[in-house]
Amino acid sequence: MTSDIVQVSIGDRSIGIVGLKKVMIDLAATAAGKTDEECRELLYRGIADQNYIPPKMAEGYKDALLRAFKVFTGEAAEQAPAGGVRIQVLGPGCFNCDKIEKDVREVLAELKIPGDLSHVTDPVEIAKFGVLGVPALVINGRIVCVGTVPDRNRIKQWLMDLKASQECKEGT
Repeated sequence: MTSDIVQVSIGDRSIGIVGLKKVMIDLAATAAGKTDEECRELLYRGIADQNYIPPKMAEGYKDALLRAFKVFTGEAAEQAPAGGVRIQVLGPGCFNCDKIEKDVREVLAELKIPGDLSHVTDPVEIAKFGVLGVPALVINGRIVCVGTVPDRNRIKQWLMDLKASQECKEGT
């Protein structure tokens, strides 16, 4: 059993899946000629024993696993359904990273924008974004800040622009 955890988007949440990386590596070696439906099932069966999956969420998990697999293999994958904003703070967990995370959380609440805020501290995962400095801030997959701490007003402006562009939904 591997301790690797890969984050996937299911609905408006980011869920950590144990063992997905190994399952994707194994499937990539044998995926030629398999349909998307076959890949969904193989991915799901490959991770089901190591992860709790609510029965009502099985189809959502299968869709998310297939999207992650397509990204992993370099294929074009459909985007996860929109349900807010996804924000990632990239950095080792220092004071500056924590400040960005706190400011983002406060601005999301102030603007009533639902979102998934995560802090990526693993250097290997940070490297996948291609940033050369930390802290960095990623909003809906777009790197908006690298190597500096944006002030709260700048974060607010980015999120207001995003809200105005209809890329995220307002909360209740």
